[in-house]
Amino acid sequence: MPSQPPQRLVFQEKLQIIFSITLVAVMGVSSITPVFPRISQVMGISNQQVGLLITMFTLPGIFLNPFLGVLADRYGRKTIVVPSLFLFAAAGVACGFTRDFGWLLVFRFFQGVGAASLGSINVTLVGDFYEGRQRATAMGANASVLSIGTAAYPAIGGALAMMGWYYPFFLPVLAVPVGLWVLLRMPSPARGSRQPFKTYLRGVAGYLKHRNVIALFMVSVFTFIILYGSYLTYLPLLLDGRFGAQAWEIGLILSIGSVTTAAVSPNLGRLAARFHYKPLLLAANTFYIVSMLLIPAIGSKWMMLIPAAIFGIAMGINIPGIQTLLAGSVPTQYRAAFMSVNGMVLRLGQTLGPLITGLVYATAGMAAAFYTGAVSAIIILLLLVVVAGEFKV
Repeated sequence: MPSQPPQRLVFQEKLQIIFSITLVAVMGVSSITPVFPRISQVMGISNQQVGLLITMFTLPGIFLNPFLGVLADRYGRKTIVVPSLFLFAAAGVACGFTRDFGWLLVFRFFQGVGAASLGSINVTLVGDFYEGRQRATAMGANASVLSIGTAAYPAIGGALAMMGWYYPFFLPVLAVPVGLWVLLRMPSPARGSRQPFKTYLRGVAGYLKHRNVIALFMVSVFTFIILYGSYLTYLPLLLDGRFGAQAWEIGLILSIGSVTTAAVSPNLGRLAARFHYKPLLLAANTFYIVSMLLIPAIGSKWMMLIPAAIFGIAMGINIPGIQTLLAGSVPTQYRAAFMSVNGMVLRLGQTLGPLITGLVYATAGMAAAFYTGAVSAIIILLLLVVVAGEFKV
């Protein structure tokens, strides 16, 4: 397939629809983390308990992602995406109306059911529609959009929280027009698999056994332990506890990392052509380590912009790089199930991140919460060096 300039690629409607799904997929966490300190105060809960708002949201994806991926392969992508978007919106609005922490966790769980497939099927669609360097460019552009969302949502959530802590929970209503856009305008890239179900499962399993695939799945777990544990959960709590930062200030600092991600990730195709994927992933995780070690050492609120920016560079290389490598490892008829397994393992990382980091925080203090992130990045480096072979796209 001939390569197209990135500016032409991003104006294709099918890619813009994927972008809109991506923006919804990241809305569920990044828009509410700036109000975690306020929720703790209003509801009289601990810092560890407020992390359950992430855990309950990500938990359904661990169990549902592979199942939803199989359905998407056999019955089509729209069959899964459209109902998921509508459920995400309905449960999110329900969160905004409740004032009880127990019910808030229940509605977050159902919102997580709606979100479970979105973060994997969106990259599945990129793999369906694009190939080669064009796929890497589209993955990078999608990661850039993801980063714009994660940059904007903390700021938007922090601003909305000035009217009340519950206002950020109403943002998911935006998933309704996205669902209608998908339903009416998104092309169907591939019809459901026609081969016998057992043959289909054997085909998926065969690709899952490759050592590079196993290594990339493990990298995904530890990547999201870093992101959802140390960064998204405990950086806001550190900023509040050490510096008395307001919600909008926390949102701004978190947003800087997403801005640098958005600047780096569209260049993934060009960077991969020059340096190859393995050195890029090694460099990205070195940036994670530097960021995690700097955060507890910094004594000024606004100096936190530096490790946040470094963290964003790491994200801009690491996540779209993993997605591109995985999407290129499997043919179309298995891709949704394959990427949904990755969705399952990253949900595992998202779920474990706040729990593991919370346990470390409770026993060893705030600085140790970020050292946990650094150790996770070191484990990723070892996986890439010891377990993974050379990556081919």
